[in-house]
Amino acid sequence: MSRDTDTVGEFPKGGQPLKDRHIRLLVAAAALKAGIQGKVSPHWLRHSHASHSLDRGAPVQLVQQTLGHTSLHTTSRYAHAKPSDSSGLYLPE
Repeated sequence: MSRDTDTVGEFPKGGQPLKDRHIRLLVAAAALKAGIQGKVSPHWLRHSHASHSLDRGAPVQLVQQTLGHTSLHTTSRYAHAKPSDSSGLYLPE
């Protein structure tokens, strides 16, 4: 999202600026249509994308680049330790 114009892109037709509010409305409408209950937001989608990608083995640097984070520390906050995980699982037997 550009801080200068407060837009995140343009609609395919008409070239109208696509503002944050439009994105929120689109996400809310899609969630409703999909039968998702509860609060859904663009941030929730980004968080879900990052968490699921990392859980499925995506390199943290790739997720960092995809989300546009300048700091790897920011992206690494999406990696959650699970009770069944252990770094020992990655050592040779």
